[in-house]
Amino acid sequence: MSKQTIIIKHLGLRDYEPVWREMQKFTDERGIETADELWLVEHPPVFTQGLAGKAEHVLAAGDIPVIQVDRGGQVTYHGPGQIVAYPMINLRRHGIGVKSLVYGIEQAIIDTVAQYDVTAKRKDNAPGVYVAGAKIASLGLRIRKACSFHGLAFNIDMDLEPFQRINPCGFSGLEVIQLADLANDVKISIVEQQLIKAFCEQLNFTAAFAQAA
Repeated sequence: MSKQTIIIKHLGLRDYEPVWREMQKFTDERGIETADELWLVEHPPVFTQGLAGKAEHVLAAGDIPVIQVDRGGQVTYHGPGQIVAYPMINLRRHGIGVKSLVYGIEQAIIDTVAQYDVTAKRKDNAPGVYVAGAKIASLGLRIRKACSFHGLAFNIDMDLEPFQRINPCGFSGLEVIQLADLANDVKISIVEQQLIKAFCEQLNFTAAFAQAA
């Protein structure tokens, strides 16, 4: 199968809600010929509560805002030092289903951490990526008009304390870890490049990098 192009956009540090609204707008307005895009971003501290989320899983938000969003899954945390990636893919045109997309995203993260001699795995009925049972990346998607948005959050080198204020992804006591605690010389910019390469390999894309706005 020939590879399709996906446009890679680096958004830098951006507030969560405006990026979410831009994702919705992009998905609603895209046509059959609109190129797929992968947005990479870091967010200031924020909790996001997915469609399956329950209020009791937010234990003590404190000074961090909680935003109700339209992705799958439950509550998670975003903050600086975490790679957030939003794949906006026309699944029908690309010839894949949701399960294949989820598998490809998870495998891209597994392949990325393997470059640091870290072994990561999936868990049945618990989307995301885990190292020795602790969660290093979470996953929450929305599909509209056969197109995906929202995506993954991959902990690289961040303050993990806010995860203690929630039941991450709805699991009480779930340990959360980051790559910087498992390997030496971890730089988020390098991990981002490695993740993009692994993502494109897993999902049969050729990357085209957009100029920074």
